[in-house]
Amino acid sequence: MKTFLISVLVLLCLNSTPVFADNTSAKALLHDMSKASQQLNYELSYILIKKNSIEPLLYRHAHEKQQQFAHLVYLSGPVREVIRRGNEISYIEPGVKPFTIASHHMVAPLIPLLNSDIDQLSQHYDFVNIGRDREAGTPCHVIRIVPKDGLRYSYVLWVGEHSNLPLRADLVDRDGEVLEQYRTISYSVNDKLVDIMSGLKNVHLPDVLSVPKSNVKQATWKVNWVPDGFKSLEINRYRMVITKRVVENQMFSDGLFSFSVYVAPKDDHSLSNQLIRQGRRTLQTVTRGNYEISVIGDLPPTTAQRIAKSVVFNAQEAK
Repeated sequence: MKTFLISVLVLLCLNSTPVFADNTSAKALLHDMSKASQQLNYELSYILIKKNSIEPLLYRHAHEKQQQFAHLVYLSGPVREVIRRGNEISYIEPGVKPFTIASHHMVAPLIPLLNSDIDQLSQHYDFVNIGRDREAGTPCHVIRIVPKDGLRYSYVLWVGEHSNLPLRADLVDRDGEVLEQYRTISYSVNDKLVDIMSGLKNVHLPDVLSVPKSNVKQATWKVNWVPDGFKSLEINRYRMVITKRVVENQMFSDGLFSFSVYVAPKDDHSLSNQLIRQGRRTLQTVTRGNYEISVIGDLPPTTAQRIAKSVVFNAQEAK
């Protein structure tokens, strides 16, 4: 009897799919979302749900005279804030002296794809409109963002039909497991936010730091393979405070996910073939010759392993 009922429910779901289907292009919806998230004046109250934690956040955004203002506030624990004024981002965190850098992107737990380049992402991700649903009390389009190569994570995104704002995002691995969720509790679109947010112009914040250029003229190693679309930044070198080891690292990003490769001389504390995954983060460490190689970032474990194995040194013949 139980098997019969399940079969009936499956058939009903299959038969009802066309009723809820939406023929609107997923890419067009994402373009509308990107435009709305950058040009509307709005407030999002949402929670970031991880395996062992829930973080409540408040994000306000205003657009005035071709300039964007944004303010992200962590609503629990010590005071933490991120403020955007045009192309300046200021960070206020406990135990760290406030600082400002020149950038257009906050390094913070924002709902994914808020300020992404949709055309660039479309080269390496497929966008699929999978129907409609409700989130934060409003009807939404539901869109899957799936990597074309199967080598990175996916997102399922809920975009409000009336506001075009992203109201929910589920990060999903290749087995369909949800690794983390951004879920909006309430939101509002209100032009009065312009007056409130423009007050940030008069807030005294630290001057913009001058970020030093890479101090590595020529590295002794290189990463021979990364998934298509990941672009590299300069290699940096620094000395660890505790171990005194000299470490070189290089960051890679495809506009949605990022990871870093670290190379350091091997010592008694080096870990060989160590793999740790916590939520979206993977740490893969291998040793080769006299070096320890670590890959850390938003990657499936198998992808991180392949990247680590592709690192070659000048004395080695590239495979």
